[in-house]
This record gives sequence, structure tokens and C-alpha cells, in this order.
Amino acid sequence: METRAEAEAMLVTGQTNTLPAHVEGNNLLRALRHEDLARIVPHLEVWEGGRDEILYEPGDDVAHVYFPCAASLASFLVPLADGRAVETVLIGREGAVGGIVSRGRLPAYARAIVQHPGRFLRLPVTALDAAKRGSPGIADLFARYADCLIAQVFQSVACNAAHTLEQRAAKWLLAAEERTGEASIPMTQEQLAAMLGVGRSYLSRVVRVLRERGAVRVSRGRIEIVDRGRLAMGACGCNALVRKHFDEVLAGVYPQEVAPTRPRLAEAVG
Repeated sequence: METRAEAEAMLVTGQTNTLPAHVEGNNLLRALRHEDLARIVPHLEVWEGGRDEILYEPGDDVAHVYFPCAASLASFLVPLADGRAVETVLIGREGAVGGIVSRGRLPAYARAIVQHPGRFLRLPVTALDAAKRGSPGIADLFARYADCLIAQVFQSVACNAAHTLEQRAAKWLLAAEERTGEASIPMTQEQLAAMLGVGRSYLSRVVRVLRERGAVRVSRGRIEIVDRGRLAMGACGCNALVRKHFDEVLAGVYPQEVAPTRPRLAEAVG
């Protein structure tokens, strides 16, 4: 297996079209040209994020950019005066968290946390800024990603204002499955309720309906999607609108929609 130094040397000299293994898991980094990626690779470090680990709080200096890899997820949460913290954006392997458009260590506005534990790549904001200055291609890619990120925020605001709790909960579960590729999501009903800005009792009623519909199964600390098609029936169309914008602005970066989960044979014939 090649070392990181060997992989970087191959990128610089153009000896291979294979990405370093530690970069492969993030679609945004994969979208860079090899000569542009070579500017960033030496500054990347592998970072393991634990469930609910805080990347930064409002007011913190944003010193690093985090790239979720494979099934890792991060969220932006906006803390409210009553103690709640409502999610605005969910970010997986299609993107990055922190320092995307800013120059220097500017303060964070929202809380950023690890939503699904796993591997991230971490890059100093100063290194990304230097790479943008040295390459129009890098600057263009991250400017286009910033546009997609803002589109997600816009869509989230509209969704929270116009759609029912069932639609929003189903949408979130589908978005998590798309980004992780996993039907079993490590999350309690209480955690999902907090992110959606509602009480646990309200969400419990919605989850009960989804369970009775055969769309999800709930176990200790997990919500599992049993039938994606049935879950999609109760969701709004916000995920599709965000995906469409990604495809128009950054083709190939947004995770491919996963195939619907089918009921087990015993369930289907029973």
C-alpha cells in the first residue's frame, strides 16, 4: 500500500490517476483536478469524529475545514435562547464544514457537530486560502460549493416554515441514508426531535405513524429505514430540489440516490 508521501509525489508528477486512499471518501475533494489536489494533500490530516463531538461553537475562530468521508456526517445547528438548537444543514461526503468562503480565522455563527461518527479530513483554513490564491480551479470549486451550501440553507428555511413534522422527519432520514449509504441511523427520537426543533412527544407520534406504515423500525439508539419507498411517500420534495441544484452547479458531487429498501420476503408474503 502506498504511503501518503508516495501518493502526493504521484499526484505532483502525474504518474497516476488514482487518488490517495485517504482522499477518496470525500466527493468534493475528488472533484478537484489532480494538480489542484496536490496543493491540498500535504496539509490534510485524518481526524476521527465521535458522535455529537463539537467542531466549533458560535463565536469560535474557524481554524479548520472538515471534509466528511464515506458515512461520516456533520450538522450546522443554530442555538436558540430557550436552549434548543435547530439544524439548518446536514453535510456528508458531498461537502465540507467551515471556512469555505471566508479568509482567515473568522468567528463561527452556528454550532457544528458530528452527526454520524467516522473519518473526516481536516485542513487548516490558512492552507485552503493559500490554495485558492494559487489556483483559480480550487477557488472556483469552493465558490460553487458555497453556492450549494447557501441553497441548502434557503431550502431548510422554507421547509421548516411550510412542511409538516412528518414531512421534515422523513426528509431528514432519507437525506441521512443518501449521504451515508446506511439504512440504520444511530440516533434517538429525542435527538431527532431536538434537531427538528420540536418536543419528543410530537416526534414520537410521527415515528409511530411511520412505523405503522412499515417505513421505519426503531431500536435502542437507532432509527432504521425498512422501506425507503414508503418513507418517501411521507417526505417533502426538498431533498430532490437540493440534489437538482448540486447536479447543476457541481455535477457528480452529491451522493447518488440509493435504491429503495424492499420489505423482507417474510413480511411481503405474510
